Amino acid sequence: MSAVWNYFQVSPSDVKLAICNDCKASVMRGGTKTSSFNTSNLINHLRLNHSESYAAFVQQSNEKKQKGQAAAPKTRTQLTLKESTEKKQKYAKNPPRAKAINRKIIECIALDNQPFSIVQDAGFTKLVEFLEPRFAMPNRRYLTDVCLPELYSAVYSHVEKLIVDAVSISFTTDIWSSSVSQVSMLSLTAQWLDKDFVLKKAVLHSQECRGSHTAEAIASAFEGMFETWKIPKENAHVVVRDNARNMAKATAEFGVPSLPCMAHTLQLAVNGGALSQRSIADALAVGRRVVGHFKHSPLACSRFEDIQKELNMPVKKLQQDVSTRWNSTYYMMQSLVEQKRALSAYAADYELPTTLTASQWGIMEKMITLLEHFEQLTRDISAAEATAADVIPGVVSLTRLLAKTDESDKGVQTAKHALFEAVSKRFDGVQTEPLYAIATMVDARYKDRYFDPDKKEEARNMLLNVVDEMASVGNDQREDAAGASADDPGQEDQDPPPKRARTGSLQDMYQKILTENDVAKQATTGETATQVHAYLGEATILKTACPFKYWSSTQIRFPALARVARKYLTAPCTSVDSERLFSAVSHVIDEKRNRIGLHCNNAEMLIFIQKNLPLTYMDMGKN
Repeated sequence: MSAVWNYFQVSPSDVKLAICNDCKASVMRGGTKTSSFNTSNLINHLRLNHSESYAAFVQQSNEKKQKGQAAAPKTRTQLTLKESTEKKQKYAKNPPRAKAINRKIIECIALDNQPFSIVQDAGFTKLVEFLEPRFAMPNRRYLTDVCLPELYSAVYSHVEKLIVDAVSISFTTDIWSSSVSQVSMLSLTAQWLDKDFVLKKAVLHSQECRGSHTAEAIASAFEGMFETWKIPKENAHVVVRDNARNMAKATAEFGVPSLPCMAHTLQLAVNGGALSQRSIADALAVGRRVVGHFKHSPLACSRFEDIQKELNMPVKKLQQDVSTRWNSTYYMMQSLVEQKRALSAYAADYELPTTLTASQWGIMEKMITLLEHFEQLTRDISAAEATAADVIPGVVSLTRLLAKTDESDKGVQTAKHALFEAVSKRFDGVQTEPLYAIATMVDARYKDRYFDPDKKEEARNMLLNVVDEMASVGNDQREDAAGASADDPGQEDQDPPPKRARTGSLQDMYQKILTENDVAKQATTGETATQVHAYLGEATILKTACPFKYWSSTQIRFPALARVARKYLTAPCTSVDSERLFSAVSHVIDEKRNRIGLHCNNAEMLIFIQKNLPLTYMDMGKN
């Protein structure tokens, strides 16, 4: 902008005029159109009428011109012939810039489940060409043979360094079979707590599992996977697997402790204890036929949406259940009951293959209330930081709820009793299983408050024995916890108190059991090790607080217990990590990639990168 505008301003009533700041005279800007405006008349006005302002204007203009000339070499826009020629030339494959772009492309393919053929897609190639015209797009073979192994090697090295520092590691494992190709894959995921009690997770393997899935074959595969990562068996705390006999036998033959997946056990309990009841099974069969009608008919689905809108109801689709997921059946019943009015209106105008009777509607509504506790527990144990410590409190609270009688149980008393029996049978002995009991004891949210009176002393003795054993073995390996806080962790670093759950909920039962046992604890006496006695004598932290943060700030006070916690709190209570891994595998080995012949070793590398690359970003402080 010209310096002359320091002495003028545009007329508010007519943009063709400029008002002089000194004499308030109106001066034409040089035309009637915006494109013809100039500053000549304004400069002449200053020169003829305001000599001092004109002199200041000339000085300001000269200073501005000199600054522009000094900056000109830095802002040169015209390229030399050599620069122009180089700009049109494509990068070779080896320069750092080209290698960096290749890496980002392979990261994109791995993280977003994209096929390697994306480098041939018109939209993607145009995008990359726009961002970097000099980049030559690689072909698929170069990506699979060069870029993929390079990135895999880099991520592998990072995970390997983390694994080496882990003193105690817990694992999950599962077997998955593809529906689009004759491929089965065996997973192995790991999680551990570092010296600061930060939970680390990594996918170690999702390798092809050829032949029959016998216990011997699976145990041999475990042997190979542990050797690959140079993990001693004594560093393996536990392997969480499903309830299949071949998996249980394989871990026993391999020689590492194992636990069944709690989510799988709940699945068996609900299916065997409630969903198999004749009246309930009949209601569910009718519900599945109703949902299936809308799933397979776009016309019926459109009509149903119109009815929902007429009734001022939110437009929602009915949910189909999956036989291997009991909670999907719960969600199906929920969706049906929510849309009861809309379904009744639909049945009045259009045909349905079948309809639910009043009795069946009542059964569904009561089963939703009954299974609500199971659904809450399933969500809790499937959380990323859920551990084996959550099993005993969850089972004890759930069985207490199922043992209570309530007026709302009318019509489903048999199912409720069957659920109680199934849960009690499936989880019989959890309070005496050391892997569960000790994990619960060192979780500051639970401690010994959830054990039956006749099991509490046994659990304390188990903890004392393990503390003594680990203290005698690891005295020379005592971690330096000088930087840890000695303040009472029960009063800091906790989440705000949660909103009170409704009466009769699973969360209410957790709190009720804690209150009962706090009172009982005050009257209990006995000789214990100093640390264990002091730790158990303190109040529990909030259920919503993080036990890892508790031990991070308390390890200086209870160093022997902290070593036990670092080992036993690594154990998850479900094999959810492996199941989520296979959800990703199903996207990698899909129909498109199966047709172009994606090899299993490439698929494993892609999954390994997808799951572990964010871990490298996190440790390097990247987003």
